[in-house]
Formats: sequence, C-alpha cells, structure tokens
Amino acid sequence: MLKNGLVDRSRERKIGLWVTYISGFIFFSMFLAPLTLETGSVPKLSGRANALDYMSVDGSFSWGNQQTTDLGGIGHNQEEYGFFSWSDLNPYAAAIYAFGDLNCHQKSERSWEINGNQMPVCTRDLGIFLGIFIIGIIWTRFGHNRWTIKDTMFSIFSDNRLDSIYEKNQRNLLFWGIGGISLLPILLDGGIQAISNYESDTLRRIFTGALFGMGFMWFFCASLSAKPSKFESESQVLLPANARFVQPPEFHQDISEE
Repeated sequence: MLKNGLVDRSRERKIGLWVTYISGFIFFSMFLAPLTLETGSVPKLSGRANALDYMSVDGSFSWGNQQTTDLGGIGHNQEEYGFFSWSDLNPYAAAIYAFGDLNCHQKSERSWEINGNQMPVCTRDLGIFLGIFIIGIIWTRFGHNRWTIKDTMFSIFSDNRLDSIYEKNQRNLLFWGIGGISLLPILLDGGIQAISNYESDTLRRIFTGALFGMGFMWFFCASLSAKPSKFESESQVLLPANARFVQPPEFHQDISEE
C-alpha cells in the first residue's frame, strides 16, 4: 500500500513523465536550436509577446522586421541589426524559433546568445521552462493522488514534515504560501521593472521564472492527479498525522436518498 492508501500511482507517474518530456524538450531545444545554425544567423531581436513578428521579412507576420524605432521597450530598428525570418531556417530550428516568436517578446537585452545567435526566448521564459521541467521530475517520483487538489499537491513532501501542518489544520496556510512564493517574486520583479527605471538581472529573471513555472505546473499536475473516484470512500485516503476526511452527515443523507 502506498502512502495515500492506494496500491497504484501509475496515473501520477504518467502525468509527471509527460510534463518532464515535453518541458525538457522545449527547455533544451532553446540551447540546441541556435547550435544547428550558422554563427550569426540570428541577429538581435525585439518583438511582441503572443504575436508572430519574425515569420518572414515581408508580409503580414513581419512586424519585427518592419520596425525602425524603439517603441517604448519593444521593437527596434531591425535593419540596423539585420533582418530575420525563422521560416528560412532548418525545420527543427524554425519550429523552436516560431515557438519563441509566438510566446516571448524576445528582447535582445534580456536574452542570451549561443553560437553568435540570439536564443529563441528570454531568460525569464527559460527559467519558467526550467521550473516546469524540475517539477515534472519531482512529480514523476513523489506525486500521489490524495482526493483533493490541495492534499495531492502536498504529497511530494514526506508525511513527517507535514504532520504539524495537519495537526494544526494549516493546510490553507501552506497552500496559499506556496502560491505566494510562486507568484509574488515574478509579479514584483516584472511589475516594478515595467513601471520604473529598475532593470532586473539575468539571475533574478531565471530564479523568478523558475519559481513561477514550478508553482504553476505543481498545481496543474495535482489537478490532473487528484481523482476521488480512485478511492472507495473518503475514509480510505491516508493523510499525514493520521488525519482523515469526514463528509458532513447531510452529504451521506443526500447520497442515500438518490
């Protein structure tokens, strides 16, 4: 029997593996794609998030190549650095740079270069994918279905570390604490940067991005893994400190009436 009261956790492991494989492919491709290109093939870029700016040199999806001035933090005189079209790259690099073009602003001053080529996404997004990759590995090994999303999230911790949390009924405090740690750093770092002269550095962007990626994907994995239907009843769920779920009497009355 596993620590949650069940004898199988294949669903949780499968979810963790899918997250690990997909995020790992994306994360490492950000480093590999520039290496598949000739040195200097990708110039300094500066586009918009959630838009295609560098699909072609001319046409509807060439906003980045058409810019001639700095537009309040996005866009620059692309001709000065050289025009860029990811549709002209090899299929693998084209797919990765298209993904970056659509999802990231690709500001050159916030991005690394490899092989003389700007990477497909900025360091903040790299941190997010790194965090997702890390939580995927952790979930594959330690995630357990514990009926609710909240308790399923906590399952990656050893039960003895959670005993006092359950004894004092501080589950909500832990849940919102995890949310705050995941969200506040990236909101503060990015928000202050947007409204002031403050400029974050590479390590802060990676760190805050990784915290956000871990928190988001942690909740996502728990949401997919929490399956009450896998238990015969709520009393079957094993929780830290020998805690048990207890449904109110009216719940059982409603079930019997049906």
